[in-house]
Amino acid sequence: MFYNNFLYVCRNILVISKMKKTKIISKILYALTRSLAWIYLVIGLYGTFAWITKTNIQTADTTTVINYPFTDISFLILENNQPYFLFAFLLPVLSYMLFFWLLSNVFRVFYRNKLFTNPNIAHLKRFYLANTILPIVLVAFSSFFIEIEKGIFVIVALHLVLGIFIFIISEIFNQGLSLQNEQDLYI
Repeated sequence: MFYNNFLYVCRNILVISKMKKTKIISKILYALTRSLAWIYLVIGLYGTFAWITKTNIQTADTTTVINYPFTDISFLILENNQPYFLFAFLLPVLSYMLFFWLLSNVFRVFYRNKLFTNPNIAHLKRFYLANTILPIVLVAFSSFFIEIEKGIFVIVALHLVLGIFIFIISEIFNQGLSLQNEQDLYI
């Protein structure tokens, strides 16, 4: 009897400590990815401001160099044409800002007290939809205006795999929510 109770307590302590580890790691990854989203947003806004106002820019024949603010140190080196700026710089930077923002919401799901909720499933759904649809659409649309490098298709494939993986996790969360609702009705 004592031995069974001891094993039960030890098992619960291990489960709780594992959950605490998951919550700590999720909070760290949430902060990191949310910070990256803000950094991408600032880079996109600064690059756009500099490009439009021609502030802190050095222009050569085919390239435009945007310097760090208040310095002469190169920050962004871009081709000197509008389609390149829009489709090879601004669109990818803002897309990755969205990616890291949605990813931070996924990490936030894992440090909540209740995992299986509709808002958490909605965060997962937004992330997997953005990763399965958006890269293909953006690359296809951009291909009309700029030349797409072959390495981009590897990145698109990685986003598809990530989207499919989160889709599977989302389906597990849907099943967990269904089981949780059934259990709530039973009690």
